[in-house]
Amino acid sequence: MPYAIRRPGARRAIHMGALLAFALVSQAVAADARADESAPAGHEGDRTADALGATAGYDRLDLALPHRAGPVAASVWYPVGTPTYGGLVGDNPVFRGTPAFVGAAPAEGRFPLLVVSHGSGGNMDNLGWLSSALALRGVMVLAVNHPGSTSGDSSPRRSIDLAARARDLTAALDALLADPAFGPRVDRDRIAVLGFSLGGSTALQLAGARLDRGRYRDYCTRFAEATDCVFFGKGGVDLAALPESFEAELRDPRIRAAVAVDPGMSYGFTPESVLDMHLPVLLVDFAPPDDWTGFDPGLARDVGAAGSGLALRLPEVERATIGPAIHFSFLGLCKPEGAALLEAERDDPVCTDPAVSDRAAVHEHVTARITAFLKARL
Repeated sequence: MPYAIRRPGARRAIHMGALLAFALVSQAVAADARADESAPAGHEGDRTADALGATAGYDRLDLALPHRAGPVAASVWYPVGTPTYGGLVGDNPVFRGTPAFVGAAPAEGRFPLLVVSHGSGGNMDNLGWLSSALALRGVMVLAVNHPGSTSGDSSPRRSIDLAARARDLTAALDALLADPAFGPRVDRDRIAVLGFSLGGSTALQLAGARLDRGRYRDYCTRFAEATDCVFFGKGGVDLAALPESFEAELRDPRIRAAVAVDPGMSYGFTPESVLDMHLPVLLVDFAPPDDWTGFDPGLARDVGAAGSGLALRLPEVERATIGPAIHFSFLGLCKPEGAALLEAERDDPVCTDPAVSDRAAVHEHVTARITAFLKARL
């Protein structure tokens, strides 16, 4: 499909996300990961990381997509061939940014590709800690800012348009594969998708899951205090009048594996579509300490027997429960003043972890688990 691509100037590569309730910003994971957590066999990512001081490449794309009124911002992280100047991606007053060689030439060879969907109110640069770590292990990472549910442009009414979110990723993948600089670097037989929170739903849709309007409406009728139902309710979303596109078939046959991190909306997936997902799926969730009384999506993210049961129905599923950790543990490392700034702005306490939890260690564990999954299943 003829999607137009425009490369913005390098200064625009350093994105400053607004501080929203579900904003995700990022910090690079430690570069001294064990050898068995490094690049998938047969790729050059480990040698590239050693040679260039453990800094990944980063570039931006602007996409003109037929289902969107304006340009959609996209980014790609990748193993570096020739370094350029360094920059910090996603840095702001609350969260630390991720170092990157902005606009560097990609390394020679072909690499697996992970397509990433951010959560509600997040943005593509917010997951730089994970994208950079994977690029250093030989995995290219493509992400977009989903209009209507991204930092500075987010509302419940537009966030529930999950079909548009999924089409953003499919169109971005079309564009990247057609790009003369990055397309030849992608191993087209090794493409996976990852999403966090609302983005987890998007990832599962690209893997073949289909939503049902009645199932999701009934879930919110039964559990009106669930965090996702409250969020959409505050925006006046009428769950009895969701559009037909809510139930669209959005599977992308190029996707060979999926990772869903604390996915939302899983109560709305049809059992038939889930049972028909014959590709590897990794479900990642977080286990708070028993005495945790802070924010947790709880029921909304429960994919086990006490929740949506998604983990029990997928034909090829792996599940990684990481703890002690909470939903916000997937966000970037905070600056020392981050929690106070959020409190002053009456924002969500995304920098407040359980006392027994180490967010940097959680990031390392998540990175290792996702790397192992991609290495084994792609």
